[in-house]
This record gives sequence, structure tokens and C-alpha cells, in this order.
Amino acid sequence: MNPALVIDAHVHFWDPAALRYPWLESVPALERAFLPPDYFLDGAAAPDAVVFVEGNCTPAESAAEVRFVRRLANVEPRIAGIVAFVDLLDERTRTVALQRVAATREVVGVRHNIQGHPPGFCVRAAFVRGVEEVGQCDLPFDLCATADQLQDVEDLVSQCPGTEFVLDHCGKPSIRDEAFAPWSEDLARLAMHPNVSCKLSGLLTEAHADQRDEMTLLPYARHAYSCFGASRLLFGSDWPVLTIAGNTAQWRTFTDRFTAAWTPDHRHLFYAGNAIRIYGLDVHGHS
Repeated sequence: MNPALVIDAHVHFWDPAALRYPWLESVPALERAFLPPDYFLDGAAAPDAVVFVEGNCTPAESAAEVRFVRRLANVEPRIAGIVAFVDLLDERTRTVALQRVAATREVVGVRHNIQGHPPGFCVRAAFVRGVEEVGQCDLPFDLCATADQLQDVEDLVSQCPGTEFVLDHCGKPSIRDEAFAPWSEDLARLAMHPNVSCKLSGLLTEAHADQRDEMTLLPYARHAYSCFGASRLLFGSDWPVLTIAGNTAQWRTFTDRFTAAWTPDHRHLFYAGNAIRIYGLDVHGHS
């Protein structure tokens, strides 16, 4: 049975003609506009709502990115919230920036990427203070980190008990290298913190082409579920990054099969309820 409500908790929209995304220069397949009409092309399979997550544009344009997505949301009401970038290391401007996004109705969370930075990045004192301040603004913080950074992430989380966290893409396990064991151990430790939830997303793009099958991916999804349970696991697609490795229908088929034996209540939590609770969404009267 299909879930009554589906929220994709991890979607990006961008237009390189409007804002600059330096990282796209190394991914030609993504270096073009990806906008709501492209995502919602298949109306039958489209979710009821999405959460936009910042796309790593130049930091100076982060406020412009929020304005860009707000304009998109004026046309596409299924954009239910924005996870905005705030430079947590810029202590000169950080408080004002956080206050600005916290006062923006559409903003439901904050993200400053940890991925791509050297060891120890997210446990620098300034970063920790910034994450604490995100919690003080009553906003959750999205953790975008790779598997080799999860020990630092756990250290960060332990220092910020007043902040709600959402781990993106199951902590980006190195499926290509079949490095299940170290990732699984670190994920289990991170999940011991009750203020951390996890998005089941991004697994296809962490795998080689010949690994993008149910047999290979299921152990990772099952472990995430065993760590976080139905009450702290969220559905996400990571579109359009997903398009490098597959499509939304393929990912939805995987998650539907993975959750097929769950109770209707648990499937509701995974597909919508947890996103509504964590991000404070109002979707079709659900809040």
C-alpha cells in the first residue's frame, strides 16, 4: 500500500545562470539549471512536498539563494521548507545571518557542509559555537559529512545537546570500497545520541554502477534502520545529484520495497511524519 503522504526531505534546485556553484564545474552532467518543473515532471510519482537543501553556492550568495528558492516556492507550493546555508565560521556575521534565516518563514533548517574539509573541521571551537547557536535559534542542523568524518561528527553532536541534527545520506558510506564495517560502527555510535536523525538518501551515488542494486544497497539501508528506527529515519532523494546514478522512480522503488513490511504508522513516519516533526513543516494540514 502506498503511503498517504510523501515528503522528499532532500532536494536541490539551482540555476548556474542565476547563482554561482563552483563545484558544478567538475560535474558537467549537473552544470545546468535543475528547477521544480524538472523534478515534478512525473506527476504520478511526485511527492506531496519537498524540503529544499542549500546547493553549496558561493557563500556570499547564500542569502540570494534563499530569495531564489522563495521565488520558486511562490510558483510551486510543494516546496515546503528551505534548509539554508549559514557560514558558521564567520563569527563576525554569523549571529545576524542566523537571526535573518530564523525570521524567514520558509527556512526550516541550516547547513554548512563538513564534507570536503580536513579532519577536525567540524570540531573547531568556532564551528561548535555556531552549531550551538543554530539550536538556540530553534532550527535543526543538517550534517553533510562522509563516512571518514563520522567520528568528528559524533564529537560535534556530543558538544551540542541542545541542537537537533539530521544526518544527510546515511553519512555517505564508501560503498565503492565496500567499507561497510567502519561506517556501520561509527553510525551506530552517532545514533546513540537521541537528537540525531538520518536521511535515507544518496546511496546510489556512493556506489559504482555495478553496485546500484538491491542486494548491495540493502545492508546499508537495514543498518541505518537498525540504528535510528522508524522514528528517526527520513525519506530523501538527493535530486538532482541522484541523476548521476539513477532517477527518482528507481530510488522510490527501492525505498518502497525496503519498507514494504513496515506498519502503516512506521511508513508514515519515514515518508512524511519525521520530516514534519523535525523541520516543523505544514503540509496539507499535517504539522
